[in-house]
Amino acid sequence: MRLVQVLVPTGKRKTVLRTLDEEGVDYAVSEETSGRDFVAVVTFPVPKEAVEPVLERLREAGVERDAYTVVVSAETVASTRFDQLQEKYEEDEDNGDRISREELASKAENLAPSLPTFVIMTVISAVVATAGLLLDSPAVVVGSMVIAPLVGPAMAASVGTVVDDDEMFIRGVRLQGLGGILAVGSAALFALVLKETGAVPLATPEVLSIPEVSERLSPDVLSLAIALGAGAAGAISLSSGVSTALVGVMIAAALVPPTAVVGIGIAWGTPESVVGSAILVLVNFLSVNFVAIAVLWQQGYRPERWFRQSKARRTTLFRIAALGLGLLVLSSFLGTVTYTTYRNAGFQADAETAVQDVLDDTDTRLLELDVRYDGGPLQEPSAVVVTVGYDPWGDPPQVQAELTERINAVAPDPLTPWAANEIDVEVRYVAVDS
Repeated sequence: MRLVQVLVPTGKRKTVLRTLDEEGVDYAVSEETSGRDFVAVVTFPVPKEAVEPVLERLREAGVERDAYTVVVSAETVASTRFDQLQEKYEEDEDNGDRISREELASKAENLAPSLPTFVIMTVISAVVATAGLLLDSPAVVVGSMVIAPLVGPAMAASVGTVVDDDEMFIRGVRLQGLGGILAVGSAALFALVLKETGAVPLATPEVLSIPEVSERLSPDVLSLAIALGAGAAGAISLSSGVSTALVGVMIAAALVPPTAVVGIGIAWGTPESVVGSAILVLVNFLSVNFVAIAVLWQQGYRPERWFRQSKARRTTLFRIAALGLGLLVLSSFLGTVTYTTYRNAGFQADAETAVQDVLDDTDTRLLELDVRYDGGPLQEPSAVVVTVGYDPWGDPPQVQAELTERINAVAPDPLTPWAANEIDVEVRYVAVDS
């Protein structure tokens, strides 16, 4: 529920109070003695869904749009008329469970912190995320998400779009762009310091094989679902007036770790190995903004003045289309990665079958089959290591050539021109007692 205070212009007192009576709103009136063109201050409680329609009725009654108006949260209201008013707006599906336009814009603006605070918190978040990734510590990575100030700029850009506030939109976009650059740059610098000082004495393959890092090198379409869900949850929580703190963590979960992985790849001198993470960062930024704008527009948020609504509609549709097109192009990469993952799983099963067929004709058995992939984002298979167990009293069978031929026969066609045309097969023999 909300408590609203409005200044009543001179000559409009009776009209304003009659309007509140018609709406079934309880109110208190106090004299306004500042000597300006106002006669009274009226204070009244309303459900949060009723703020916007009641204020619209008051403006039709003569309350100026730019007049002094305060809307604050109220904890408890004891009033029969208030209960009836609440029931009325709960039954009115057109209003929905959302806060007023003015409160939405105010909350979105407050979510975007001042520039110095935003810069400091973003850098700290990126550094903590980088440390968590290199330590392979999910708890530390989650901690970096908690302090990341990324929900504010995303929501500010979306709200600025639907209410036709160009200043808010531009600020949100700039902070998002600055946040992405700061996160990657600070992560790269911190990772480079760790590498050069020997605090993390790992070669590139070892760093990229850390589970917390490797799982973000080749993102699939499920990553897109996370970002879309984060954007929708952010818009809904903001428009319903509930806390966005946990939603902010979800949005940061989609953005912070991939940017840290990009920084790690730059620091270790292999930016090509983190192309997938870089694309994921862009996809997540676009997804959060795309779905947040769509949700807020669908909930009925429009500019206050009717003659700006047409412009806002064109701007909103254009931005949704532009974000959707960019999202479609970049998401094709995620779809390709998903297909590659499915294809590689099938190749490994076919390779195991082929190896087993060869070994069935010998006095040996398959101990392990390890498929290795290149360093690209699409994870093309490049080598297969077959570990064969044989009787220590006999000689190991010479199956290298046959296994190479059979494994390459079931290998998938490469999707990229730089992928190996033939898969290297290495056979390792281990003496095993029967």
